[in-house]
Amino acid sequence: MSAARRPSARKKVSPKRRPQRSRARKASMMDHAIAALPFDEATLRKIATWSILGFVGAVALLIASVTGALGAAGTAMAEGIGRAGFKVKEIEVTGIDRMERMSVYAIALDQQSRAMPLVDLDQVRERLLDYGWIADARVSRRLPDTLVIDIVEREPAAIWQHEGQLMLIDATGVLLEPVAASAMPDLPLVIGEGANAQEPAFQRLIAAAPALKPQVTAATWVGSRRWDLRFESGEVLALPEGEQESAKALVEFARRDGTQGLLGRGYVRFDMRDPTRLVVRMPNQVTREISGEGGG
Repeated sequence: MSAARRPSARKKVSPKRRPQRSRARKASMMDHAIAALPFDEATLRKIATWSILGFVGAVALLIASVTGALGAAGTAMAEGIGRAGFKVKEIEVTGIDRMERMSVYAIALDQQSRAMPLVDLDQVRERLLDYGWIADARVSRRLPDTLVIDIVEREPAAIWQHEGQLMLIDATGVLLEPVAASAMPDLPLVIGEGANAQEPAFQRLIAAAPALKPQVTAATWVGSRRWDLRFESGEVLALPEGEQESAKALVEFARRDGTQGLLGRGYVRFDMRDPTRLVVRMPNQVTREISGEGGG
């Protein structure tokens, strides 16, 4: 009799698991915000590291302030940040058209330390404003290693001649830079002591007579009280004292030149120091008065 067969052990079949679908991760608002930052991944890692250490640093600075060693502790921490990569390596300058660019670089780099936290932005700005060309400046950091300097440059309006020196000035009379006589730009010349400070008044004066403005090549500030204007045709016009009086006289002269053609006729000098009269001088030193209504 044959031995009874043992039932063969059945293999347990594990239930098939459904393959998990990988869910697409939705970008959060924080992800979008981080992506919009002007930093690369390496810079963000540095910022994160220093953020973690920030609390420890704050405690250290507090202790330093109590013990009177704030300067040394703060400087040491700032230098550490600089060694981590936050150090000035690039200078980006915008807004410069006429002034010397190297002057801006020299000021920006003249620092006791180039670690970003130790760069004194206000001091850099104040030193830049010492330059006549610079009307305004904005200095900012762009992490990890760039100083951004935006310059507002002054516009040259005239050349001031005084004691044999020529100086470029803007419309408010600010001195911009020396000018060589051989390289003078096509700008009006204002002559005499204090004439640069009178540049705003001079600009208002010639603006009162737009037809004559392009023909004025020079203006002499006489006795710190009134103007003599020189035209490109060579004549000189003596104006009265007082801003309103001189503007009124210039407007009247422009009217007469328009009706009588005074300029370019060989006259040497026109005298309107008395605004009610126009006296002219001829090349032979003869003077005569020109009527406001009649011809020359």
